[in-house]
Amino acid sequence: MTSRTAVRQLAERPHADVLILGGGINGIATFRELALQGVDVALVERDDFVSGASSASSHMVHGGVRYLENGEFRLVKEAVQERNRLLGNAPHYVRPLETTIPIFRTFSGILAAPLRFFTHRQRSTVERGALLIKVGLVIYDSFSRQRGSVPRHRFVGRKKSLAALPHLNPSVKYTATYFDASMHNPERLALDVLLDGVATGHGRAANYTEVVGRRDGAILLRDRQTDEVVTMTAKIIVNTTGPWTDLTNDALGVPTRYMGGTKGSHIVLDHPELLEATRGRELFFENDDGRIVLIYPLKGRVMVGTTDIDADPREPVVCTEEEVDYFFGLVHHVLPQIRLDRSQIVYRFAGIRPLPRHDDESPGFVSRDYRIEPTRLPDDGWLLSLVGGKWTTFRALGEHMADEVLSRLGVERSVTTENLAIGGGRGFPRTADARAAWIAEHSATVGADRAELLLERYGTRAAEIIGSLTAEDAPLTQLPGYSRDEVRCLVVQEGVVHLADLVYRRTSLAFTGMLSVPLLAEFAELAGGELGWNAARQVEEVASLITDLAERHQVLLVADPASSVR
Repeated sequence: MTSRTAVRQLAERPHADVLILGGGINGIATFRELALQGVDVALVERDDFVSGASSASSHMVHGGVRYLENGEFRLVKEAVQERNRLLGNAPHYVRPLETTIPIFRTFSGILAAPLRFFTHRQRSTVERGALLIKVGLVIYDSFSRQRGSVPRHRFVGRKKSLAALPHLNPSVKYTATYFDASMHNPERLALDVLLDGVATGHGRAANYTEVVGRRDGAILLRDRQTDEVVTMTAKIIVNTTGPWTDLTNDALGVPTRYMGGTKGSHIVLDHPELLEATRGRELFFENDDGRIVLIYPLKGRVMVGTTDIDADPREPVVCTEEEVDYFFGLVHHVLPQIRLDRSQIVYRFAGIRPLPRHDDESPGFVSRDYRIEPTRLPDDGWLLSLVGGKWTTFRALGEHMADEVLSRLGVERSVTTENLAIGGGRGFPRTADARAAWIAEHSATVGADRAELLLERYGTRAAEIIGSLTAEDAPLTQLPGYSRDEVRCLVVQEGVVHLADLVYRRTSLAFTGMLSVPLLAEFAELAGGELGWNAARQVEEVASLITDLAERHQVLLVADPASSVR
């Protein structure tokens, strides 16, 4: 699926039954749903796939136990059900996550909780105590146990809490431990969903293609690489551009004021002591200001987040120094023995949540649920705008959006995705024996260690990677864990347009702080060979990415890969 080929397909077939605007996870999920029903569907994204709000997630698949306090029982039930489905449908990227809440009070918050429940307003920053958390987790378990995917929660006192997590603040009174799920590679999961849709033969998807207007009932799309304008018509337009939904509708000549997103920031630390202190668990707790925050071991690093600040989608968002101070303070509150400094930060990122307009309502209490807003267009077509949505519920949301589309097209649903495996989750080995058999089957080509690494990285889609390797394949000079043909395969099969697409979304190398200038140059040379970049273009791609890393993620690269400065 090369990106420019996809744009040419739009120009050659300028009509689709459904045109989806926005290639985040919710647009991609809707695309897959419709393509599986045999609907002629096209999707366009102004940047790279999964590069907006969907790229700034907390890497969790969770029911949202705290949403119970808002009375959002429908959302929590759906989210828990979808979490359990993802554990079964995408076992290569979604796995059970043990989560512990440190609790420092017993009865606190009991009086404030009903006020929050009925008004959705936070009148105080009273910390939730053990009794309130216990009630919430009992309700949460009632949703979680329907498919038996994860164990029930457990509650222990101070002595057992400190025995299990010795670095915890000694003033802890209890800990509550329950299970949600980790999504350790969300961008790759989204690409699997996208490629499932493309593989049906009914779906076309193009990145770096933006909406620039609407004329005589047709949508004007600009290829951002060539400046070519493509005209497309569709019976139904689906707007899943997240925080930018109102801006997209404005471009279509349909002004709306649905959205009111908030910024969420995270930092990623290379800190072995902090990593060990988590004992492999996510620590999920309430800070003194009432915000729910997390300390999350991931990919050999520790991610700390998140904030919830009103944001303007027309402005770029970055993780600020004030937010870093906030994160350091909350780590100190829970793990006071751990010392942090900025040199341990390997990556920072921020995004805007696609929340509904909330005016003066506290951002932390704005609903995380979603809704679909239909608008009849002058040419008798429909515009369906998505408001809200979260990663965990992407499949259910895509199903609901697709059903709205199908009813307007007069098409019956023929395929359900409730238990349909995603991408590299198909045939994924779930037992030690099955895993050993899969590795043995492919070790003749790449060796057992390499086969296991690729299975971990791509799920069973690793077989496609292995099948594309040539006899001349060799490990990268700067990063032997990847090979030259593997990188070429990602470029050709996954719509790479820029070097940034490779390091931010086709791999996790930026997130884990594994980048160096020589490595970027090696990537640029391999991508350039497939995309026709000359030497000057390769240098330009490297320079542009270095600037972006510095400005948006505060990552500084140096020429010497052995340097401790990242």
